[in-house]
Amino acid sequence: MANLVAPHGGKGLTCCLLEGAELEAEKKKAEGLKKITISPREEGDLIMMGIGGFSPLTSFMTKADWKSVCDDFLISDGTFWPIPVTLSADKADADAINNGDEVALVTGAGEVMATMKVTEKYEVSEADKKYECEKVYMGEGTPTPKEFWEIAQDDHPGVQMVMGQKDVNLAGPVKVLSEGEYPEKYPGIYVSPAESRKMFEDRGWSEVAALQLRNPMHRSHEYLCKIAVEVCDGVYIHSLVGNLKPGDIPAEVRVKCIDALVKNYFVEANVLQGGYPLDMRYAGPREGLLHATFRQNYGCSKMIIGRDHAGVGDFYGMFEAQTIFDKIPTPSDPGKALLCTPLKIDWTFYCHKCDGMASLRTCPHAKEDRVMLSGTMLRKGLSEGTEIPDHFGREEVLAILREYYGSLTEKVEIKTHAAATGG
Repeated sequence: MANLVAPHGGKGLTCCLLEGAELEAEKKKAEGLKKITISPREEGDLIMMGIGGFSPLTSFMTKADWKSVCDDFLISDGTFWPIPVTLSADKADADAINNGDEVALVTGAGEVMATMKVTEKYEVSEADKKYECEKVYMGEGTPTPKEFWEIAQDDHPGVQMVMGQKDVNLAGPVKVLSEGEYPEKYPGIYVSPAESRKMFEDRGWSEVAALQLRNPMHRSHEYLCKIAVEVCDGVYIHSLVGNLKPGDIPAEVRVKCIDALVKNYFVEANVLQGGYPLDMRYAGPREGLLHATFRQNYGCSKMIIGRDHAGVGDFYGMFEAQTIFDKIPTPSDPGKALLCTPLKIDWTFYCHKCDGMASLRTCPHAKEDRVMLSGTMLRKGLSEGTEIPDHFGREEVLAILREYYGSLTEKVEIKTHAAATGG
């Protein structure tokens, strides 16, 4: 019998998604509640609380939680958590709400996603937003606030997201009424933590490694998965199906690429594919920790962390998302600690002299012998119509991507990390 890692927080999977008669009654009640419009990021966070992906969270964070997460990687009850999960509202809407009131949370298109009992509301000033950005989004690539702010507001999508939040945060428990478009749009790919755990158990897996994916799968991703397959029972290729930044590859295209790779280059019994509904925050090291935290809920005990995980531009050091795991607090209660550990893998590439995939730990040759692999570089080459170097990607995958890029009427400038072509 499989013995999977326990869900994060020591409370099992905490799912806020209503079903059956309870769901219908809450939907009816929501019709008469004050409506608060939520952002796409907040929608994804809601769905994750609904399906247990953010266990043990069942509420948007209080000010004490927000501050403790920014400063200490802990929510106020001492449970590890790396990134604030907050909901913002216009001051006029917040002024019309009293603590104890219930509100309906709706998307920009008007779909009622959840109800929420407001237990606290707190102003978020410009200084507060900057504080969150410096604590959560500032990395080794911009080591001082001055360097960070010189470029962050123009070039960091996560920072732009935080600075664009409304003026008041609302905290309180939620009842989730919908999973949005995901079940219908990504059938068989979008699955809940309970469903992925059952799939792992049905296969007899205990030690499962997760691969985070937001770029199309190239040879380096393939190699990372195969390393993990050698040391774990299986690999969960877990692709983001929420919103990305301009120039990123849509989820449905990435899913086709993964299908082609798994069918042609893996033992299918050792690999599963899934999708989750969050937006990227591009928080680099902190997001690497978030990825490990919710992958624990999905049943994964290992998180593959390679080069520049969840990074953007030059904001983070190449392996900062690995070293941060060595610096986080370990709560005395094991249930409150992060149990999904990093599978740290060095920079990987194809080496002509090695005649195969290798890493900086295994290959003694010079950088001119290596084909440096990067999802961002792959997107840039395909977008600009330049020739893709040999051994960069599998031909089955490149054919899918060329078809996608050939269908675009507008091109988006793709920026690469300064070290992306280094050796």
